[in-house]
Amino acid sequence: MTKKETKPSFESTLKSMDTEEFIDIYFYRPIGYQWALFFQKLSVSPNAVTVASIFIGVAAGICFYFENILINVLGMLLLIWANSYDSADGQLARMTGQKSQLGRILDGACGDIWFITIYAAICLRLTPDWLYWIWLLAAATGYCHAKQASMADYYRNIHLLFLKGKAGSELSFSPVLKENYKKLNWKKDFIYKAFEWFYINYTVGQEQFSPRFQQMMQIIREKYNGEAPEWFRTAFRQKSLPLMKYTNMLSFNTRIIALFVSLFFGMPWLYFIFEMTVLNIMLVYMIRRHERICKEFTAQL
Repeated sequence: MTKKETKPSFESTLKSMDTEEFIDIYFYRPIGYQWALFFQKLSVSPNAVTVASIFIGVAAGICFYFENILINVLGMLLLIWANSYDSADGQLARMTGQKSQLGRILDGACGDIWFITIYAAICLRLTPDWLYWIWLLAAATGYCHAKQASMADYYRNIHLLFLKGKAGSELSFSPVLKENYKKLNWKKDFIYKAFEWFYINYTVGQEQFSPRFQQMMQIIREKYNGEAPEWFRTAFRQKSLPLMKYTNMLSFNTRIIALFVSLFFGMPWLYFIFEMTVLNIMLVYMIRRHERICKEFTAQL
């Protein structure tokens, strides 16, 4: 008799409880977990799930072009569905060990494609009244959105680095990325080399916004060979943990709630104002707080 396979636990499919948001833990992750189990039975790859989420998210964005609230609600439901798939692809990858560079590329592009569609749909909807001004507002908001999401992702991976080590974090260091970039060939590795080019610029941008952290990490590399001592890891995680709620607010759920509210009121431009004001204030606070923490630990090191 063959031994019955035990299904992976829900907890094993999470990055860490430290970095998970309330809505994710009690809504998206449980749904994503069930989707992951379903896709595992069908031998569907995480990358296929990601691609499906991109198409669903684009369909959701198109729904926000229309002024009909029922079509907008359909878009909201589709976006929730897309995000449950976006949760499921990562959970499925951790469940099956199917992690790949292509998966990282697709996952990174997923949310960007959703929001580009959402921004374009809202702009087209409002152009008759706002003319080109709505496109200017959307462009400025999109820039802020990119920085908010970028730094939230960076600080989350910093926390994971000192919680789980290099294996549990996707924190990147631009000099290492540049070395890998040089090894790739444009003819043989066009997609990966193009991605690395964009990812290097993405990482450099994160590093430019975190000079105190870069200084602290330089000491860790030189003095401890890149492996922070246990006392430091414990102390840093304790200081970093309160900031994780801001990284989550700047990622998806808070902005989506604001988007849905603005659509219910028939004023989708309010979503852009929310990103430009409330979320930017959160971003500035998060950066200043994190830099202050790094400055304190740099002195201790």
